[in-house]
Amino acid sequence: MQLRNSSKRARACLFLRLFLLVSAILPAASAHAEQLVVASFGGAYTASQSKAFFEPYTAKTGTKILPADYNGGLAELRSQVQAGSGAWDVIDLEFQDAARACDEGLIDPIRPASLTNSPDGKPVSADFVDGTLMDCGVGTILWSNVISYDKRRFGGAQPTTIADFFDLKKFPGKRGLSNKPNGNLEWALMADGVPREKIYATLRTPAGLERAFRKLDTIKADAIFWGAQAQSVQLLADGEVVMTEGGNGRFTDAITRDKKPFGIIWQGQIINGDVFAISKVSRNKAAALDFIRFATSAPQLAEQTKYISYAPARRSALPMVDASLRDNLPTSPANLKVGLANDTAFWNDEQDEINRRWAAWMAR
Repeated sequence: MQLRNSSKRARACLFLRLFLLVSAILPAASAHAEQLVVASFGGAYTASQSKAFFEPYTAKTGTKILPADYNGGLAELRSQVQAGSGAWDVIDLEFQDAARACDEGLIDPIRPASLTNSPDGKPVSADFVDGTLMDCGVGTILWSNVISYDKRRFGGAQPTTIADFFDLKKFPGKRGLSNKPNGNLEWALMADGVPREKIYATLRTPAGLERAFRKLDTIKADAIFWGAQAQSVQLLADGEVVMTEGGNGRFTDAITRDKKPFGIIWQGQIINGDVFAISKVSRNKAAALDFIRFATSAPQLAEQTKYISYAPARRSALPMVDASLRDNLPTSPANLKVGLANDTAFWNDEQDEINRRWAAWMAR
């Protein structure tokens, strides 16, 4: 018995020595990497993230943040995960893309307990706006797709509705449209008289989808399609279009900072949101989570509103937003009354099939 116990102790000591040796050789996971690559949408939006998140985080931790621009969707992320390696650590994803990426295993789950509570101690689950705290993503902003127009191009009445965007006779000129179906189909039905509360139910039917494409046919010949969000503002600023869709914050930024003579149509705004997520193949996962914890704290989300008019995803951040900025947020009471919440479940169910239909329509 004593010999057997001695043998067990010897094996345990040997295991401990091996464990300590391996631990000394392998690098420990650090919450502060030398650098992190954050993929986002460029232009005024990434500039706002740099001021509110990237620069303060670097000052706090020494970790350098390298922004990488992309145009949304999951194609690039899928390629990186399939290859088993990739440049991105953190990705800014729209709600519907985040849900699909999580389902496909492209991004890591994030536990709410790993995030920062509200300043008054409320747990994150009670502080984030409903739907912005996802299994694999942490909400940053609520934004909306809106229509913006050049005030100088219309001598009399100015456009005020989605129907006006489709009215080439009353408001002639080129239109700027995203090269994705999201948003365009909803607006086509609105312009065709479908009530907001019935938009997605209508789109789920073959007849409703056909109706949306028929309405888009009426402006297709006068449309310029753009890919990157920053192009929407540039097309309007360069006079290539008289009206265009795009993110509300980019147009507000152009109006307030660049003094562009643009107007915004809030009627029919489609409210969406973004999250930060961690790539499945990031080599800096501890640091990526630490960055997300910092960037999605209430003070930093409130700070971002100084640089772009997107609403913070945390309730506790809203009182920190300057009162003069709140009317330009999609979540202001007046704007909410005329908006439509993006139906993430609809797009998760129908995106692939509608993308095929959209590609065929674009090719006609």
